Amino acid sequence: MIIQDEFLSRLRKIFDLNLYEVKVWTALLSRGVSTAGELSSIGDVPRSRTYDILESLEKKGFAVMKLGKPIKFIALKPEAVIEKVKRNFISAAQDKSKILEDLKGGDVIQELASLYTGGIKLVEPHELSGAVRGRSNLHNHLNMIIGKAGKTITMMTSEEGLNRKVESLKSALEKAYKKGTKIRIAAPITDKNIKVARAISKIAEVRSVKKPDARFTIIDGKEMLFMISNDKEVHPTYDLGIWLNTDYFASALEQMFDMAWQKMTPLNKIKD
Repeated sequence: MIIQDEFLSRLRKIFDLNLYEVKVWTALLSRGVSTAGELSSIGDVPRSRTYDILESLEKKGFAVMKLGKPIKFIALKPEAVIEKVKRNFISAAQDKSKILEDLKGGDVIQELASLYTGGIKLVEPHELSGAVRGRSNLHNHLNMIIGKAGKTITMMTSEEGLNRKVESLKSALEKAYKKGTKIRIAAPITDKNIKVARAISKIAEVRSVKKPDARFTIIDGKEMLFMISNDKEVHPTYDLGIWLNTDYFASALEQMFDMAWQKMTPLNKIKD
């Protein structure tokens, strides 16, 4: 059985399997029903490891042990495996989420916070900067800094970026709004995002802009995250943002935004 390494690699990432597991699983799929010895030979996996691997696959819902001797394993229909794995992932995520939620207010988070507080005192403000790669990570970072906002949140984004940010950041923005934070969002408003723009305008002032074409968020005129690429030209995985904690640069950029803001078109003057 010859299976391309690229395909095996994709399966490993999708189903969260190690190399031996994915080799044995695909070998079993190719046979339907098979013994550990046969699968060891077909999948090019050490015989001494095959039983353990099959037991692992059985627990994860990829195979079923057949009654009788010699011991054989039965492959499950891929569609059924996907459903089982999906349920397992959801269950595991819920369990992990509960564990993390229970940490709040506990001694673990207090100890971690103490370590962070002690360490951050040793860092100069201008040194608090870094690169954030991947759109998912960028949104997670934005959620974090928006959560720290006190007075203002200033955001400029792209046409599609508005849709993405409202979806990912709505909860954080609503919490900021309830604290009294002033939120301004600038983006090209078109028929592709006007419904989203009107929805978020309940908690933020939204205006339409064509130029400059930029993506950034400024928090309280002190902290900012700006993306260095056009989101239409970069894959989400490689989208890159620069995070800076510097009131000198952030306040300067916000002042330039203020001047541009006056020339932007208010949302209430845009027709659907």
